[in-house]
Amino acid sequence: MSFFDSIALEAQITARSLVDFVSGTGLRLGVTGLSRAGKTVFITGLVQSLMREARLPVFRVAAEQRLLAARLEPQPDDGVPRFAYEEHLAAMEGEGRHWPQSTRRISQLRLTLEYESRRSWRSGRSHFTIDIVDYPGEWLLDLPLLAKDYATWSRETLTAAKAPVRAALAGDWLAATHAQNPASEADEEVARRLAGLFTDYLRAARSDQYALSTLPPGRFLLPGDMEGSPALTFAPLEVGEGEPVAQSLHAMMVRRYEAYKSLVVRPFFRDHFARLDRQIVLVDALSALNSGPAAVRDLETAMVDILAAFRAGRGGLLATLVRPKIDRILFAATKADHLHHLSHDRLEAILRMLAGRAIARVEGLGAGVDVIALAAVRATREAAVRQSGGGSLDAIIGTPIKGEAIDGEIFDGISEAAIFPGELPADPSQVFRGDGLAVGEAENDLRFVRFRPPPTLLGPDGRKLALPHIRLDRACEFLFGDKLQ
Repeated sequence: MSFFDSIALEAQITARSLVDFVSGTGLRLGVTGLSRAGKTVFITGLVQSLMREARLPVFRVAAEQRLLAARLEPQPDDGVPRFAYEEHLAAMEGEGRHWPQSTRRISQLRLTLEYESRRSWRSGRSHFTIDIVDYPGEWLLDLPLLAKDYATWSRETLTAAKAPVRAALAGDWLAATHAQNPASEADEEVARRLAGLFTDYLRAARSDQYALSTLPPGRFLLPGDMEGSPALTFAPLEVGEGEPVAQSLHAMMVRRYEAYKSLVVRPFFRDHFARLDRQIVLVDALSALNSGPAAVRDLETAMVDILAAFRAGRGGLLATLVRPKIDRILFAATKADHLHHLSHDRLEAILRMLAGRAIARVEGLGAGVDVIALAAVRATREAAVRQSGGGSLDAIIGTPIKGEAIDGEIFDGISEAAIFPGELPADPSQVFRGDGLAVGEAENDLRFVRFRPPPTLLGPDGRKLALPHIRLDRACEFLFGDKLQ
């Protein structure tokens, strides 16, 4: 990005920030995470917990009974889709009880909290507005592309694809790329074939079996209405640092790569990401743990890349008006309800180690960072199950999704099951060693299955109660509790 492009971009960001301030936005909270981390469930669980007066003992304004009401407001931005809160909640509470569709595009929801202020100069009923901005984490991993030219990106992507854990997945694409002369004449069919093979590789690397995380460009996996456009029809080539031959395949790929940055990455940064005040990054650490140390190390790299993209630092009125900075970032390991509570602190310790390098960088800029294991909607409950030979095992009980299996038993999606998920290692560094978490050994026999949402309970007055959660109150207190004094 040139100097003049940077100046123009900063001017546009400042103008949007002033509009936000005048429109009454109290806080812009970004919610992101890589695929299947639970962004949609987190936002839905957060909003319904606040609106239904869930038990939130660590969220001080609620614990002190100063939270008077929570309500949704009309969509503040005419150019951004509204987060489909009612639709997602209905999916979890309906007769079929299923999880809502995952995030595939940016969306937004405005929530106003009414509370009793403790500050003498503002005592009485006050209100605070939170604009929740939901966006795919894959888009976040695209931001480093703004500082890379096509040759650099190609070289890094090809090198990563040749690593042992990726080489087999990338075999067809790498073979086709190696056989292609970048100086040959530009050909649309060749470009489409290479882009298709490249996308197949990215999709395979993201599958449950491998659970890899660093897979830019993100829109190749989530194309939306740009599917099939030239800006999404390119792939890395084996090229040097020199200028491409005119009208060559290399020149075509360079042009489309730059178009991707101009049409996709830069507008996302300018219009949405650069305006955030606080951020939660949801992490599906359990999927990486299931896939082994290669996936864990890849997740660690992704988290460093994510933090490198944040405009982190101390906040304040001047920063809000001129150059917004993210002054608090929460890393959250989701699906804590897939484990017994005895492993929740261990899951936090693993995530803290994964995010260690990223956290050190952000804290050095003055931003606050925390790590938490949570479930915005808890799908299980705990029980001690007696063994035939005496003693008991710590189990979780829930309704596994139809088709989930453990030791050859396939669940029907209707019956509840007691599952012994195993324990995470006390030493978090163990997840980086060997071929996995010693699955099959008694000490660390981990069994993760997906559960259906929990049944909805009714209160004495017949109204629906808030869905259960794990540590959602801690997340609320860190992300915006200080604003409700």
